[in-house]
Amino acid sequence: MASNVDRRTVDLSAYPDLVVMYLGMRVNALTGFRTVFKLGPQIDGSVRDRPDGLLLHEQLIFSLFPPHVGMRQYWRDFESLERWSRSEPHRRWWKDFLRNSGGTGFWHETYFMRGGMEAIYDDMPHSIGLGRFAVLRPARSGMYSARRRLKVEGQELDGVVSEEELYDRAPAATTK
Repeated sequence: MASNVDRRTVDLSAYPDLVVMYLGMRVNALTGFRTVFKLGPQIDGSVRDRPDGLLLHEQLIFSLFPPHVGMRQYWRDFESLERWSRSEPHRRWWKDFLRNSGGTGFWHETYFMRGGMEAIYDDMPHSIGLGRFAVLRPARSGMYSARRRLKVEGQELDGVVSEEELYDRAPAATTK
């Protein structure tokens, strides 16, 4: 059988620690439009700065109704991704989101060349991706950070917001 299809593949041998990450932001309320339109240009700017280890960044549209946009990123290795996620401006974006999701839901799924996957879903009204067939669990303790979910060896960098700060906030003191 003769084929007219130009069929190709890729040689990834130069990228043994490649990490592929899908990220998405879904508008859950009208205020979510403002959040998405505010973050979009900021994300574009941070990508133009070419963070160390980011090989490629692509924008995606998952759906128009409800509005659900995202990106796919290819990172040289997990350490580069983790380091960038703890630096500015990402640190500020994440901290602000965890205070108030601004009418949006956020998720990411991460896939590793050497094996392993992990995901997080915040304020997503419906399960998507891995969450549609795998058991969803609270993101606490051993499931709190990507490094813990993946059981990646090495020193864990301080998170943007500690688990204690996020979940176990003591009530504010009251004065009489």
